[in-house]
Amino acid sequence: MVPFSGWDMPVQYGSILDEARHVRAKCGLFDLCHMGRFRVTGSGAETALQRLVTNNVAKIKPGVIRYALLTKEDGGVLDDVLVYRDPERTEEFFVVVNAGNCDRDLEWMQTHAAPLGGTVTDHTSELAMIALQGPASESILNPHTGKDLAELGYYKWIHTRVFDIEVSVSRTGYTGEDGFEIYCPTKQAVRIWDALVETGAALGLLPIGLAARDTLRLEAGMALYGHELSESINPYEAGLGWAVKLKSGFIGAEVLAAVKENGPARQLVGLETTSRRVPRQDYPVIADGEQIGFVASGTFSPVRDCNIATAFVPPDYAGVGTQLGFRVRDKDEPASVVALPFYKRDS
Repeated sequence: MVPFSGWDMPVQYGSILDEARHVRAKCGLFDLCHMGRFRVTGSGAETALQRLVTNNVAKIKPGVIRYALLTKEDGGVLDDVLVYRDPERTEEFFVVVNAGNCDRDLEWMQTHAAPLGGTVTDHTSELAMIALQGPASESILNPHTGKDLAELGYYKWIHTRVFDIEVSVSRTGYTGEDGFEIYCPTKQAVRIWDALVETGAALGLLPIGLAARDTLRLEAGMALYGHELSESINPYEAGLGWAVKLKSGFIGAEVLAAVKENGPARQLVGLETTSRRVPRQDYPVIADGEQIGFVASGTFSPVRDCNIATAFVPPDYAGVGTQLGFRVRDKDEPASVVALPFYKRDS
């Protein structure tokens, strides 16, 4: 257990690599209560979110979820978020944000939403968030819900019951595997967690820590704020232009339109290395003996059976197969540019 953004969080229950492999093969249970959970309501809720996030909120249908970014006036990223349109109260929205940015995001969103008729309220303390991830997740959760989860599509959500407790269930995930998130009253979280551990044991359900979660998300090519995203990194540099709808009128759209037209000055790429050294965050990326970029995230990948990383490099060095290096204590280690993601599950 370690302190993490004001929470005590489980880093690992056992071997980190074994936990990562287990999620790929069976199913893992994750404590995600540290994530921020907001509701956006009021007559201007949709208008406010359309101004706040990069995706087109007006096109989000009831019961659908979209990935988006909160951007500043200069196009830098304040956070990456998930925007949920309520499946029943269709003028209301639910937004999940990163733990370390929760207070800042709340203040930013409230400031910009209020003049447009939107009200942003923090429900992090009263709503718990736990998740199942892995190929067995549907089989484990489905017998205990009030609806057939086979009918719940990817990036969709519903209000239902789990173990006869009123909850919301979404189907997204941050591991590259199929999976579900359960939002329940905080006072019921332990009951649901324990029931899942007990009933899911026969299908291989195990609790999984934050360290394995980071390995899994990196293999799946998913961004982590503070690594692949920050106030000094824009969405096009991070390879997230697909989540930017320039005509929706969000904060920073004009600046990002110019970035799109001219092309980003740097690009996020995948690196794979035969070195025994792991490319760690901020290690220099080297070409012809000179630094040309920096590592964003790095780890050992059980799927690839080698060390991997994401890195920012100039576009001329971003082609798959380009031979680069990363510097560790004045020694350059070899690395090759590879396609992202490092891992993609079979549909």
